[in-house]
Amino acid sequence: MNIIKLNAIDSTNLYLKKLADENNLENFTVAVARNQTAGRGQMGTNWVSENNKNLTFSMLIVFGEFKISHQFYISIAVAIAVIEVLKNYVNNSLVIKWPNDILADENKVSGILIENSLKGGKINNSIIGVGLNVNQEIFPTNIGKVSSLKLLSGTEIETDELLIELINSLKKYLNFVSEEKFEALKEMYYSNLYMFNKSTEFVDNLGLKFIGKIISVGEDGRLEVEIEPKKTRKFNLKEIKFASRDII
Repeated sequence: MNIIKLNAIDSTNLYLKKLADENNLENFTVAVARNQTAGRGQMGTNWVSENNKNLTFSMLIVFGEFKISHQFYISIAVAIAVIEVLKNYVNNSLVIKWPNDILADENKVSGILIENSLKGGKINNSIIGVGLNVNQEIFPTNIGKVSSLKLLSGTEIETDELLIELINSLKKYLNFVSEEKFEALKEMYYSNLYMFNKSTEFVDNLGLKFIGKIISVGEDGRLEVEIEPKKTRKFNLKEIKFASRDII
């Protein structure tokens, strides 16, 4: 298990990508930072993390050749892997919020950023970045509904042990991707997906509110919402949000 430990870095994703471009790294190489100064989230958002309190790490996955059309299964596998481990630490309701954030009692505890490297029209490797709020207790007020494992459990958590558990879980479910066990992944994803098949109020990117329910997520990662019987709409990231939340 190749784990690179860093005291401080701007972004573990950027660091690992550069390292992989310049070296022949073994599969599942991990870079973990005590302090990440410029952590990134989906669509250019920032990941805020207090120094030495949380887990911010990236993992290299070498596929060789993997169909671009199947790339969302990587996201599914990572979300399942993270939520499975967290269920061992807290008793709160844990769900995956599309596409791959992890919520505990509707508060965000983990964010995931996946960046794929293409070769010959296929995915050669992926850098999987995970940010997890572990022992942080105070958060900026402008980042929405967030929490940490310590706030939820009341217990200080050993981050090194937690990291090993997460790495092993990621390996397990990313092997599902390599072995193309897509139906099994989808079943687990839907069983943990926030507000799946439940009527709720949404807001689209034009500010229009409507009632709908999530009925599927396509292989392209788009969210399919039924807005009335036999009528659906598909949405990309940032094109829709829950009316009750700042972001979807």
